[in-house]
Amino acid sequence: MRQVSPESPGIFDFIMDLYHACDGKWDTLVTDYSITPEELEGFLEYAAMFLCNLGNFYGEGDQKFVPNLTADALQRIAGISPTAQERLDEIIGPLLAVPPFNLGYPSKSAQSAYYLGSMAQEEIALVSEAMSKHSVGPENTRVQKLIKEGKPVYHVLQASAETGAPANGLYELANNMFLIRGDHSVELSMVCSNLARALKYASNHRQTRFLEAYIESFRTGSQEAYQESQKAWVMDVSARVENMIGFIESYRDPAGIRSEWEAMIGIADPDETARLKRFVERSTCFIRQLPWAVDGVNDGKGPFEKTLFEAPDFTSVHALAVCGSVVFEAANLPNYEYIRETCGFKNIVLANRLCVNHNPRLSMPWITPSELMHFQKSTHLVRFLTTAIHELIGHGTGILLSETAPGIYNFDEQSPPLSPLSGSPVASHYALGQTWTSVFGHLAGTVEECRAILVSEYLMDNKELLSIFGYTDASEVTVDDLLYTTYLNIGVDGLQALEHYSFESKSWGQVHHQAHFSIMKHLLQDGGGVIHISQDLDSSSLTVHVDRSKIASHGKPSLGRYLCRLHIWRCTADFAACRDFYEPLCAVEGLYEQWRQIVCSKPRPRWKFVQPNTFVDGDTVEVKVYEESNRGIIQSWAERDI
Repeated sequence: MRQVSPESPGIFDFIMDLYHACDGKWDTLVTDYSITPEELEGFLEYAAMFLCNLGNFYGEGDQKFVPNLTADALQRIAGISPTAQERLDEIIGPLLAVPPFNLGYPSKSAQSAYYLGSMAQEEIALVSEAMSKHSVGPENTRVQKLIKEGKPVYHVLQASAETGAPANGLYELANNMFLIRGDHSVELSMVCSNLARALKYASNHRQTRFLEAYIESFRTGSQEAYQESQKAWVMDVSARVENMIGFIESYRDPAGIRSEWEAMIGIADPDETARLKRFVERSTCFIRQLPWAVDGVNDGKGPFEKTLFEAPDFTSVHALAVCGSVVFEAANLPNYEYIRETCGFKNIVLANRLCVNHNPRLSMPWITPSELMHFQKSTHLVRFLTTAIHELIGHGTGILLSETAPGIYNFDEQSPPLSPLSGSPVASHYALGQTWTSVFGHLAGTVEECRAILVSEYLMDNKELLSIFGYTDASEVTVDDLLYTTYLNIGVDGLQALEHYSFESKSWGQVHHQAHFSIMKHLLQDGGGVIHISQDLDSSSLTVHVDRSKIASHGKPSLGRYLCRLHIWRCTADFAACRDFYEPLCAVEGLYEQWRQIVCSKPRPRWKFVQPNTFVDGDTVEVKVYEESNRGIIQSWAERDI
C-alpha cells in the first residue's frame, strides 16, 4: 500500500480501526450513531474496494477512486472511535482529493509513490544512471527528493529489513544521491521471520534454497540474492504448493523499472496441469507455425528463436491467497531474461480466478443480443486457452540478439540473420550490458504483453493445439466457435480497454489494456473489414461485428503482420522502429475518443474478491471462508491481523 500512495496505509488502518470499534457489527453505526443506511453502505463499498486493490487507486487502470460520501459523513462515521477520528484527520484531505486522477509521473494530474517529492523525469533518469554505475537494482527501490540548503538531495529508498549501510559500505551513489536501506523494514522483518518458520516444511533442497535466498534478499535488500531465489524456484518443478513472492512486476511505475510487492500461494490442480503439460510437450510444433519461422533453419523455428525451447513448468493452481493490487489470471516468471535462458521459467494459471470470467449474469453491451448467448457460452473458454498460449508461447518465445561478453555474440555478427520485415540482414542488436527493459524503457511492458497476446490470438485457429484441451469440430463448442469468439473478444477487449485510458494525462493505466486497444485499432485499420465497430450516437452504443468469412483471409494475416513486427523489433533492439509504429496505435483521438466517452458512460462492475484465511490449531490448518460481500471482505482482512 505504501507503494501506491502516501495515504493508503492510513486508509487501511482507518478501516481496521472502525471494524474493531464496532466489533464488525456495522449496523450499530445506523442504530447508535445517526449514520444513514445509505452512508454506511457507501463506506462499506469504498472500504471493500480499497482492500481488494490494496490502495486507493484501481489495480486495473491505476485511476484514483474516492468514497461516494461527503466529508461530513466520513467525520460522523469516524466519530464512533477516538482512534479512528484521529486517523481520519490525518488522511481525509488526500483521501477525497481529485486530482490526482491516476498514477503516473508526478504532475498536477498524476502521482506516484515510487517518486516522493517534486521530481522531473530527467531527475529520475539521473538517479537511475547513478544506480546503474554501482549495480544497484531498481526493482525494490523508491526515490525521495529532499531540499537541503537550497539544493536537491536524492535518497534511493531500498526495501530491506536491515537498516544502515550495506555490508559493502555503499552509501553515496553520487555527490547528492544516497542509498538508504530499510524501506518497509517492519513488514519485511515479519516476512523474513515467517519464511524462516516455513523452512522446516520445505519438501526438497530447491525449496530450502529459494526460501533462504528470499530471506537474504528481503533482509539485506540484495537483488542478486533475489535472482538466486528465482534460479532455485524455477527448478522446483511440479510443486504441490506453488508460490510467488517479491518485488515482481513494474507495471505501476511510470518509468517501468520499479516493482510492486506481490505474493501468491496456490494449490496445484493435477487434472488441469496434466493438460497443460501435454501442451508444453507439443510447444515446439506450434512455435514452427509463427510468422518468423523458417523451414530448415534452427529446426524450423527460424533464427529469431532459441536453439532449444526450454519447456517450462506449467501449473494450474487454485489460489489460496493473493497479495497485490489485482488478483491476476496467470503469470510467467521470472522476469530476468538471463535466468529464463539459462535456468528456464514457470507458467502458472490461477484456475479459480479464470473461472470467474464465466458469469452469464454480467451484461455485455458491446455484443449484439442475437450473439450474446454464444458469447457468454464461449468467452471464458477462449480466455483460458489464450491465457495458456499467452504465457507459454507468447512470453516463452524469442531470442534477444546480443553481445553477451566482450566480442562474444549469441548470433553470427558477421552474417546476421535476414529480417522478415525487410529481407535484409538485421542491423541492430543489444550491446553489452543492455537489456530488453533498458532499451525499450516505458514501452517494454506493454510491447511484450501485446506480443504475447498476439501470439495467443494468432494460434487460436490451430486445431491440433485446441484438441489437447478437448475442442474439435465435433465438440459442443467447436474450434470454429472458439475462433469466432476470439475475434469478438478482440473488439470487446479493445473497447473496454478505453475505460483505463486517462484523457487528462493522455496515458494508459495498465499495459495489458494498452495492448488490447492497439490490437483492435490495428485490425480496424489493417484487417480488411474482419472486425467492425458500429456506433449509435443517439443511444450511446457501440457494437462489435466480426465477418467470419474474412478471419482466415484477412484477420490472421493482419495479426501476423503486427506480431512479426513487434517480435523482430524486440529481438533486434530496434526501439525507434517499434516506438514509431506502436505509439500511434495506442493514441486515443478523434473517433476513438468518442468511443472512450461512450465506454466510460457504461462502466463495468469491478471485481471484488473475498479471500479466505488460514489458522493453525496444533498440527491442523483450518481454512476460514467468508461471506461474499463487502462486509465479508473487510472481516477477512481484519482477521488477518496485519
